[in-house]
Amino acid sequence: MDRSQKADAVAALNATFNEVGVVVITRNLGMTVAQTTALRVKMREAGASFKVSKNSLAKLAIADTDYAGIGDMLTGPVALATSVDPVTAAKIAVEFAKTNDKLEIVGGAMGSQVLDADGIKALASMPSLDELRAKLIGLVQAPATKIAQVVTAPAGKLARVFGAYAKEAA
Repeated sequence: MDRSQKADAVAALNATFNEVGVVVITRNLGMTVAQTTALRVKMREAGASFKVSKNSLAKLAIADTDYAGIGDMLTGPVALATSVDPVTAAKIAVEFAKTNDKLEIVGGAMGSQVLDADGIKALASMPSLDELRAKLIGLVQAPATKIAQVVTAPAGKLARVFGAYAKEAA
């Protein structure tokens, strides 16, 4: 990798750090190419990314961002999982680490808040932004649905009574 390629890589990482809501640092202890590819596919499907990066380049890229506090965690063979949604990358990385002992969660950050491995696992247990939106919409729609049921119930009862009288008369 020559100097211009390194500068491009640092600029790309810096742009990523300025856009994302969470960075999860994982240690890859002998993962195969197939396992890494499977993890990348899961991340991509959920709108997150998983990238192996040189530690020195990643440290240069985080220098002017909210994620400057994670520099101490960038040692050894690490990879960065990132997502705009603060829960997505953490959730996928933790789920994958449960089924694959070669992936270790080191820590990460959510904005300027540095998290250890337990913090990332706690973040992964939270519902995602889409799940929270769905719950909120469900809560908003519930009263309207109940009102509609209450309003239509007397008419339904009346129709059943008329139907019963019609059957008796016939």
